[in-house]
Amino acid sequence: MPTKNQLIRHGREEKRRTDRTRASDQCPQKQGVCLRVSTRTPKKPNSALRKIAKVRLSNRHDIFAHIPGEGNSQEHSIVLVRGGRVKDSPGVKSHRIRGVKDLLGIPDRRKGRSKYGAERPKSK
Repeated sequence: MPTKNQLIRHGREEKRRTDRTRASDQCPQKQGVCLRVSTRTPKKPNSALRKIAKVRLSNRHDIFAHIPGEGNSQEHSIVLVRGGRVKDSPGVKSHRIRGVKDLLGIPDRRKGRSKYGAERPKSK
């Protein structure tokens, strides 16, 4: 506990906030190249295999991005990355956008199509 005299001389130092979006440069989306595609198990109460890709962004930052939906994707493919963390995967703070660049959308998807880059089904 500092004395009053010490506080007068030095004052209190404000706590620095950590920036969660260092890699994005305050941009809504960033382009990058896939370096590695793998699966990872989530944190304690959940059990699954989450598809994760290590992506090198255009500003030379390396991040881990979640691949939503089913289907696989290749390494060295050019992708677009948006923000949004995956709560049960530590260190994964962004998502890849489906249906843009080299990452294909999910065909025959009916619900939540905009999130998975699916086209509108043909009506009869």
